[in-house]
Amino acid sequence: MVTKQYTGSPDEADLRRADSLAREIFSDLANKWALLIVEALGERTRRFSELRTEVDGVSHKMLTQNLRMLERNGLVERTVHPTVPPRVDYTLTEPGQALRATIAGMCDWTHTYLAHIDASRRRFDA
Repeated sequence: MVTKQYTGSPDEADLRRADSLAREIFSDLANKWALLIVEALGERTRRFSELRTEVDGVSHKMLTQNLRMLERNGLVERTVHPTVPPRVDYTLTEPGQALRATIAGMCDWTHTYLAHIDASRRRFDA
């Protein structure tokens, strides 16, 4: 997952501009796995293998890439314990917890409108 380096100020962040920090962050988070990983981290610290089990279908590579992106954006904290083999834990930071609250709203919306969306898709595809 490669994102360009943003050189402007956060005040210039505007989702409508292709070169904005806001657009870059939004693009990082609006992928197939990032929101599911944040939700899986929830209220507790998890190991890589726990996350891989929790996020059904994510590959080792995609989980690694998304955890690195979330860490880069300051949403996940990675802690390496000096053991053999090394133990690595992941936890949400304060901004990560705030994002999780937003994701909870999206999950609620999905549950509320799931039947409506399913019916609309069936009508459209018919």
